[in-house]
Amino acid sequence: MTRYRCVPIGTDIAERFRRSGRDDFDNPVRTVTATDASGFPCRQCLCCADPGEPMLLGSYDFGRPRGIYWAPSPIFLHARSCGSFVTADVVAPILRANTLVSVRSYDAADLCLYDLGHVCPGAEIDAPLLRALGDPRTAFVNVHTARPGCLLSRVERMTASPSAAP
Repeated sequence: MTRYRCVPIGTDIAERFRRSGRDDFDNPVRTVTATDASGFPCRQCLCCADPGEPMLLGSYDFGRPRGIYWAPSPIFLHARSCGSFVTADVVAPILRANTLVSVRSYDAADLCLYDLGHVCPGAEIDAPLLRALGDPRTAFVNVHTARPGCLLSRVERMTASPSAAP
């Protein structure tokens, strides 16, 4: 089985959004109130906000892919500090909770691997995600909301760590 991890945004980035009130493009971060249990996915803890919870909304430069396929993405963050998602080999809760996700696989040159792309309900993401990660051409996978296209999480293969010396 291919080992993987869903990668949250860095704590430093999340705290910068919270502290400065500015996003990656110097726009003011907006505070909104979550109105349902699945429409406000935090990109740091990779969990959905509870209804009534304050959330921050800003534009995020998620790095890769660069070049032709690059685009910024609106993201939500809990207004309060939250822990980063660190569980390996588990699909992040915000991916499963989304009604429709787009699995987008990219190679080492940041080119989209169209034949591995898949749109499905978040509850059915396992097979297309593992298919993309199992393909040797895949360098990383970005999972987006399929309708608005917002980045939910990058998913990366885990590499075996070197064994400890005796």
